[in-house]
Amino acid sequence: MTRHDGPLGPIAAVALAAVALSAAACGGPAEPEVVEPTPGLRAFTGARLITGDGGAIDNGTMVVRDGMIETLGAADAVEIPADAATIDLAGRTVTPGLINAHGHVNNVRGLESDPSFYTEAHIRHQLGLYARYGVTTVASLGGGGPEGVRVRDSEDASLAHARLRLSGPVIVGDDPDAAAAMVNEVADMGVDFIKIRVDDNLGNSQKMTPAVYTAVIDAAHARGLKLTSHLYYLDDAKGLLEAGTDFIAHSVRDVPVDDAFISMMQEAGICYCPTLMREVSTYVYGERPAWFANPFFLREADVAVVAQLEDPARMEGVRNSSSAQTYREQMPTAMANLKAVYDAGIPVAMGTDTGPAARFQGYFEHGELALMAESGMPSMDVIVASTKNAAECLGLENLGMLAPGYHADFVVYTADPSVDVTNSTTIESVWVAGHEVPGSSTSN
Repeated sequence: MTRHDGPLGPIAAVALAAVALSAAACGGPAEPEVVEPTPGLRAFTGARLITGDGGAIDNGTMVVRDGMIETLGAADAVEIPADAATIDLAGRTVTPGLINAHGHVNNVRGLESDPSFYTEAHIRHQLGLYARYGVTTVASLGGGGPEGVRVRDSEDASLAHARLRLSGPVIVGDDPDAAAAMVNEVADMGVDFIKIRVDDNLGNSQKMTPAVYTAVIDAAHARGLKLTSHLYYLDDAKGLLEAGTDFIAHSVRDVPVDDAFISMMQEAGICYCPTLMREVSTYVYGERPAWFANPFFLREADVAVVAQLEDPARMEGVRNSSSAQTYREQMPTAMANLKAVYDAGIPVAMGTDTGPAARFQGYFEHGELALMAESGMPSMDVIVASTKNAAECLGLENLGMLAPGYHADFVVYTADPSVDVTNSTTIESVWVAGHEVPGSSTSN
């Protein structure tokens, strides 16, 4: 990545406009006039631009002003302002920043969780980690509270980490009126979504009843908020669709989806978020995962956490866990259901359920992309699911595409992930609001 540097810093290059001076007046060759670059105005040139909607522009130019994309197109169709700093991305590929439609920004540190960990500083730390891996927006579905709302509300054109949208605490309870009242308490925090769980954890806990989740959905809609549903079983998915859920936040994993479910999803016009890496996390630590030797993982990994996960006694416990082995056995069903949903034209949104212990924020998102492709989605459509679809499915405005009027959140790669989505790990730099994320560059 070539940067046309100048005296104002590593990116703010001096733009030279060749303004001819009269030779007769000057008695010599014309001198170029120095044009001071306008702060916040940059032109990114020469890259293949993957726009997020399935399109691409070869040798593209993208002009960014004050954190927003002002214009983009083929190099010969875009006029670069004379006062723009220019960043040469020839030979690179650019996509919109990845959007995780189901993650968690929470109170976890390493393998421990504690309410005292949930501070604005810790939230920003997690959002920085996501961003360095190319995830520029996270929908945190469960947990959180006023601290997260304050971080979200502080976003501006100088943003240096991933954007945050959040649901606040998961709504729980066995009484419809009490659960609806909890919706109003959470909504009063200023959250972006409401989240419920309709799952018995493989028969180990009480499941929210239809009467309760219907009341919660109605209360959320009365407050103008989308309702996102954690689920596991096909029958529960159908019940939630009948009740009006707005987002399926996990795979159906118990049995193959049927025509009735597909028709209900199509009629409702809502999205499916497979979270396949969530399943992997339940059983993979019975052995030493191959990614423990992957430099892309190790560049952000906490070696103390890795050592804990490699403890033989811990590994044996995972191998002997009946729930872990059930999730392993039903992983093929989850992947086949993703393919069935995709083939039916239902919008798929990338999500991972990262954030809980040993679900590595940022790194797992790239594993999710690979598993979506392995399930049968073409690489370009995996990118669409991870950018435009993820934004639209959750109603996130001006995010998820490279287009005029959208936030300048994007990732620069040395290899093209639209050709092979596993090239998503070739990140060279990440940009949020038109600024390079600290620590994201591999070229310095």
